[in-house]
Amino acid sequence: MSVMSEPASVNRIDEIMDKASKLLVEMKSIECEMLCLRAIEIAVRESDWDRLGRIVLPLQESRRLRRQTATDSNTVRLVDTQAQLRAKPVPGCYLFQPPLIAAEARTFRESALRRGIDVFILTREPMTKDGKWPISAVGALTVRTKVDPPAGVVSKEGCITRDEITKPIELSWFQSAAEALGDAAIASVDPDEPAAHRVLDLLERIDAFNEHEKLHQALERAAEEALYEPAPTHERRRGHDHPGSF
Repeated sequence: MSVMSEPASVNRIDEIMDKASKLLVEMKSIECEMLCLRAIEIAVRESDWDRLGRIVLPLQESRRLRRQTATDSNTVRLVDTQAQLRAKPVPGCYLFQPPLIAAEARTFRESALRRGIDVFILTREPMTKDGKWPISAVGALTVRTKVDPPAGVVSKEGCITRDEITKPIELSWFQSAAEALGDAAIASVDPDEPAAHRVLDLLERIDAFNEHEKLHQALERAAEEALYEPAPTHERRRGHDHPGSF
C-alpha cells in the first residue's frame, strides 16, 4: 500500500515542482536538482510515469547549468590523495584516479552539492593492457567504459595507475569521456524490457552517473512509453554491470 494516497502524492509532486521551476528561473541549479530528485522518488513510488517524464526536463536543465559553471574554469583538477578529498572543493571539473576509487568520487560529489558547489566529476581506473583508461561511476550498480587516455599520458610500470600524466588534462577530453560513459550506461539497458522496468534501470544508471543529457532523454522517453504500456507481468531483472564489462 502506498505511504501517501494518490491525490496527496500528485499534489505533493506538483507543489515540489512549482518550487523547482522557480529555482531554475533564478539559476539556482543545485536547489532545483535536489527538489526534482525528491519529486522523482514520489513519482516512482506511485508509478506516476506522466509526472516522472515531466520532471526529467527541469532535472536535466538544472544539471546542465551546474556543468556549465563547473566547466567555466576550463581546468581539470586531478584528485588522488586523501588530503584532497578532505579539502573544501571549489566549482570545477575533477578527475579522480587511483588509489582513489569511484565510490570516493561519489562521496566527494555529494558533499560538494550539499554545500552548493557546482562540480563535474569523473573517475578513471588503472590503464589497461591495451592502453585504455576505464572510466567508471557507482551507485546501486557500476557504470563503466573504456576510452583513449588524454594527450600526454605515457605507460609506466611499477605505479598504481600503470601510467604517468605528463601534461594538463584538456577539458575537451574530459567532456568526451563523460559522453562515452553516459552512452555506455544507455547501452547497458535492455531495450526489450517493459518500459516501466527500463525507467527504473535508467534511474539507477543516472543515480550512478548524472552528467549525461542523452541518459536523461532516454529516461523521459521510457517514462512516456510506460504511461501507455500495460503494467509488466514479470518481475524486473535488477541491473548489474554490463555483461560486456571488464
